Amino acid sequence: MRSHFIAGPALLAGLGLGNPALAQQHGAAAPNIAKPNMVLQQVVEGLPTDDKQTVRVMTATFKPGDKTVYHTHRFPVTVYVLEGAFTLELDGRPPITVKAGEALVEPPKVPMTGYNRSATEPTSVVIFYVSANDTPFLDLTGH
Repeated sequence: MRSHFIAGPALLAGLGLGNPALAQQHGAAAPNIAKPNMVLQQVVEGLPTDDKQTVRVMTATFKPGDKTVYHTHRFPVTVYVLEGAFTLELDGRPPITVKAGEALVEPPKVPMTGYNRSATEPTSVVIFYVSANDTPFLDLTGH
């Protein structure tokens, strides 16, 4: 069974995304409404279908020239770049580079290596991973 998150009107109002006139009904000045900024929206395949999943949110910092091990993931991984630039090399595909404020989805079951190609600047990322319970974050791949 797949879970889908649907933001209904009650939830949007609770997040301050509904009717800004609500504050005026109570005699208060209209507040500044915080709105989310869409960074990435992408349809993915290969998410777990178990009744329960594990959500991991991780951070990583790459010094100039650092790279990840050669690996695969069993489920899609989302990477958001906070600082610097992150280059992902996927087998059989051209390299993808995302910069601060951008994100990418690493596909499941594709061998890859991630890099900080800069000679001087660090790269910091946030990693979001949804998996079946007790699934390792990555699997080492021979290269």
